[in-house]
Amino acid sequence: MWKRSLAVLAAGLLGIAIGVPAFTQAPAPLTPVAQTPPPAAAPATPAGPATLTKADADAWLDGFMPYALARGDVAGAVVVVVKDGQVVTQRGFGYSDVAKRKPVDPATTLFRPGSTSKLYTWTAVMQQVEAGKLDLDADVNRYLDFKIPPYQGKPITLRNIMTHTAGFEEIIKGLLTFDKPVPSLGDVLKHRIPERIYAPGTTPAYSNYATALAGYIVERVSGMSFDDYVERNIFGRLGMQYASFRQPLPARLKPYMSQGYELGSGPAKGYELIGMAPAGASAISGGDMAKFMIAHLANGGPLLKPETAKLMHAPQASAIPAINQMALGFYEQRINGHRAIAHGGDTVYFHSDLWIFPEDNVGLYISMNSSGKDGVTRVLRGSLFDEFADRYLPDSKKAAPVELPTAKEHAKLLVGSWTNSRRIDSSFAKIIGLLGDTKVSLDADGRPVIPALTSPGGAPRKLIEVEPFVWQDAYGHERLAAQVVDGKVVRWSFGEVSPFMIWYRTPASLDSAWVMPALLFGIGVVFLTALSWPVGWFARRRYGAPLALEGEARRTYRAVRGFTWLVLLVLVGWAIAISGLEDFESHGSTDWLILLLQIVGTLVFFGIFGLSIWNAWLTWKARRGWFARIWSVLLVLDAFFILYTALAFKLISFGTEF
Repeated sequence: MWKRSLAVLAAGLLGIAIGVPAFTQAPAPLTPVAQTPPPAAAPATPAGPATLTKADADAWLDGFMPYALARGDVAGAVVVVVKDGQVVTQRGFGYSDVAKRKPVDPATTLFRPGSTSKLYTWTAVMQQVEAGKLDLDADVNRYLDFKIPPYQGKPITLRNIMTHTAGFEEIIKGLLTFDKPVPSLGDVLKHRIPERIYAPGTTPAYSNYATALAGYIVERVSGMSFDDYVERNIFGRLGMQYASFRQPLPARLKPYMSQGYELGSGPAKGYELIGMAPAGASAISGGDMAKFMIAHLANGGPLLKPETAKLMHAPQASAIPAINQMALGFYEQRINGHRAIAHGGDTVYFHSDLWIFPEDNVGLYISMNSSGKDGVTRVLRGSLFDEFADRYLPDSKKAAPVELPTAKEHAKLLVGSWTNSRRIDSSFAKIIGLLGDTKVSLDADGRPVIPALTSPGGAPRKLIEVEPFVWQDAYGHERLAAQVVDGKVVRWSFGEVSPFMIWYRTPASLDSAWVMPALLFGIGVVFLTALSWPVGWFARRRYGAPLALEGEARRTYRAVRGFTWLVLLVLVGWAIAISGLEDFESHGSTDWLILLLQIVGTLVFFGIFGLSIWNAWLTWKARRGWFARIWSVLLVLDAFFILYTALAFKLISFGTEF
């Protein structure tokens, strides 16, 4: 989930109760769901778009999926296509359990759709809005038993939450675990409220915490647990027998659960437990996901009134309206002149995407049970969506993009360092921003090069400016657009993620273009200073030369070099701690190391800076050689760079939350 979104480390919905009869309290016996009989295949035509039939879709998927999974080392997948209220096809590929050679059954095999689960949460919220128990534009504190502090005097609303504009920073710790009991939803949310870093309604920044908060609100106003609510008011209404939010998975469903894998050729992994469950904890079969897609394509079906469903599916206000926008929970994905509303999701091992085209009454869902290699799951999902649309929903007016004469001038305004709005700000994990900010450059033709925006083969996309500050991939469907204020680009994003993430200009004080070289140079000087201690001792011992320093100068000499070794040890410790952030199983086990680094690091970073100043004063006062004087100044500067970085990126802070 989190892993995909940060690039170093990656996003679904809730259920709510309304005044309608509850579904059966006890689940029906689990029996395989029969495939929908295929409609008669349309006769082949020599030209024009393919006809979306079971025969054609199966032939296309058979040509696409098996090789893609094998090439990416993915154990198994499920793909479902629906149209006009019916399942066109639901297919299983590969294995749900490699060791047992158990094939994926699209009707009964459960996959973890990750943040696609949020769609149940958002549907639940809209049910409660429809019932008059929730107001999309009211302060959410009205529904809570704890308080979300205002930001700049402004509260957050459910509309903010459903459009990912609540303004929360990202948090990682506690998001996912494997062997620890998951606390109650209320306890999880009260344990740590993320810092608010944007004014509500202003900046899209994807938030799992905000989604979980919406799920808790559903609990509060419905009077039942989130799991019970979703089972009764979403899964129950649609007859979804192979679906659950419960953690651990109920015993009756465990035999149907797919294993999760890092690589299909590797060992099976443990069952992932999601701390903020409404943000991504469901397990569901492809066949049951089809029922959910069909309901939303039917203007809510048994779940929502048509007017509520249309409100939920409609685009919301955006600062960059030229590209995809958020709906209420769903987000847009436009292609070939057709509008889809969608949601993707990733756990550590499962990777999914759901797209429905309301105007075309068509839906597509894929879920894979392995991370695979070289980021294959993201590429495969995107390619499936693109090729499906090109085959069954083509653009009859498609033409090569025509470049504007302003292209080079406008591209230059994108050059520089940019920060993702989905970021950590209040803890030591802020250092991720220094390591992973985005550098936009220009190619040989003066077009923008965006590192996060590459072709399926990994090459930079050729971006053609087709409207002022709107770029189109010359050979694909992706679009990039920028917001311009007073002749300057202040934010930009691209279609795949634009509804819930943007990039803004990195403040000069945090720009890695200068901070990183200065830091590395500083570490180099500190390393050489530290190394000079044992090397100097060995040389003096070898040649019988005494240390030509006495008194305060000698004590300072030794103290400086001792502190440089401590600086290096602390920096190595931080490298180990930061590299472990994406290992969810280690969360909590390294708290002692983080606290030790914060305490020792604070003393060491300030200490080396103070000592370097004192050392420079003594060196210049004694009029020592030119090399010693120059080196003493370099040491002051580099100790300052290290201290500045530690302060700016919260390595000097106290607490183990991140």
